[in-house]
Amino acid sequence: MWSLGRPDAPLDDPVLIVGERVSAASEEVLEAGVSLGMPRREAEALAPFATVLVRDPGEESRRFEPVVETIEDLVPRVEVVAPGLIFVPIAGAVRFYGGEEVLAERVAKELDRMVGQERGGQALVGVADGPFAARWAAAGAEVGRPLVVGDTIDFLSRLDLAALREDLDAEELIDTFRWLGVSTLGDLARLPRDALATRFGNPGLLAHRLAAGDDRFVDPREIPPDLAVDADFEEPLESLDAVAFASRALAERLLRGLRGSGAAPHRVSILAEDAAGGSRERIWRSADPFTEKALSDRVWWQLRAWVESGGIPGGVSRIRIAPADLSDEGRQLGLLKDESSRIEAERALARAQALLGPDGVLQGRVQGGRLPGERVSWSRWGEPPPDQERDGDAPWPGATPAPSPALVPPEPRPLEVEWEGGMPTRVRLGTRWEPVLTWSGPWRLGGRWWVGEEDADRYQLVTSVGAFLCVVTRGRAFLAGVYD
Repeated sequence: MWSLGRPDAPLDDPVLIVGERVSAASEEVLEAGVSLGMPRREAEALAPFATVLVRDPGEESRRFEPVVETIEDLVPRVEVVAPGLIFVPIAGAVRFYGGEEVLAERVAKELDRMVGQERGGQALVGVADGPFAARWAAAGAEVGRPLVVGDTIDFLSRLDLAALREDLDAEELIDTFRWLGVSTLGDLARLPRDALATRFGNPGLLAHRLAAGDDRFVDPREIPPDLAVDADFEEPLESLDAVAFASRALAERLLRGLRGSGAAPHRVSILAEDAAGGSRERIWRSADPFTEKALSDRVWWQLRAWVESGGIPGGVSRIRIAPADLSDEGRQLGLLKDESSRIEAERALARAQALLGPDGVLQGRVQGGRLPGERVSWSRWGEPPPDQERDGDAPWPGATPAPSPALVPPEPRPLEVEWEGGMPTRVRLGTRWEPVLTWSGPWRLGGRWWVGEEDADRYQLVTSVGAFLCVVTRGRAFLAGVYD
C-alpha cells in the first residue's frame, strides 16, 4: 500500500492506485469489494467514488529508499520486491536478536516510527517459511503486532484462492479452480501436482507450489565473478538522463551474458559508487526471472532514488550489477512458447522503434466493436496501452460473424461493386472486374443515430482472387477487410 502515501494523493478522500491492475487502495475502496491485483476497470466499477491515480514506481522507489535503509540497519540483507514490499532472510539475525518474535517486534517498531512520517503510513510485519507465506502473514498482521507463523502449511491452507492473484496474474485459472469446487489454497494443495501441471501447464504448477508452501523453486548456485557487469565513468554522471541510459545498457549486457551461460536471474545486486569513492548497494528480487525491461526498470528506479535523495554526491562514477540468485535451467518455458525468441523479438522491435520513431512500431490489443477495424486498439510498442474504449468481453450483438478478415484497412476504403436484383455480381480490383463467385449477407448494422451515423449492410464477397468484407451504406460500397 506504499503507493497511497504519494504526495498528490488526497488525505481524506478514498484513493485507488492503478496500473493495468490495482496496486493499492484505501480502506473505503477495499470495503467496496476492490482487491489488490484486480483489473482496473472492475475496480473502478466497484468504487466509482474513489480518486483514481496512475502508479509511478520510480517516484515510489525514491520515497521508499529511507525505509529500506532503516531495515538494513537491523538486518544487513534485504530483497526489495517493489516499493512497499521487502523480503528479509532472517536466519542469521534470529540468532543475533534471540528469537523470531523479538526480531519481528524490533523491526515493526522501527518501521512504525519511520513509515509513520510518510503521512501517517503504517507498517505490517509477517514471519513465515518462504516469501509467499510471509507476504500473506504480513497482510494478516496488525500495526505494531507482527504475525509470526508457526505452521506455514496450515496457515496457507486457510487462505482464499484470491491470494494467488498477485503472483499468477491468471484470473481465468482462479475462476476455473472455483468452478471445480476448489476455494482455498488447502483444497488446491491436496490435488495431485502432476495432474495440475498436465491440465494447466506452468500456471497450474506454480499455483500448486505456492499453495503447498514450496515457492522457492529456483536453484541457487555459486556465481562465477565474470557474470557480473560494471561500468566506470571518468566524468561522473550527474544528470538523470545519463544515469538512465547507462543503467539500461548495463542491464541488457548482464542478461545477454547470462543467456549465453544458460542461466536466468531471480535476484540482482545493484551497486553504485559516487565521485568520492563511497558506494551504495541494494538487492532486488523477483519471483519470476528478470526480463530486460523488468531489470532495466528496477536498476533505473534504484539509481534514481539514490541520486534524487542525495545518496550519491558528486555523481555516479561506477555502476555494477551482479546476479545474486540463478536458476540452472534459465527460464521455465512452456510447451508451446519460445521465450528466447520472444526476447530477441523485443530487442529487434526496440531497435526498429529507435530508427523509425515512437509511432513507427505499434502494438494492438483486442477491444469491443461490431466491425473488425473497431475491435483492435493501437498504442506505441513498449508503452502501457490506453484504456479500452469498448469492453472486449461484452456480447456485442450485431458483430461481424466469423471468420475474421486477415487484413483490415485503418479506415474503410471505397470499393466498386456491381449489383443485379440486389445481388453482387462483380467487384472492381484495380483496372479489372472480377466476378463474384459466391457471397453471404447482408447483415444489418444499425448506425449510431445520436452522432449522425447511417445504417449499413455488410456482405462477404468471394472472387477468384480473394474474399472481401464489404460495407454498403447510402448506395456506396466500402472495403472493410480482406480474408486470407
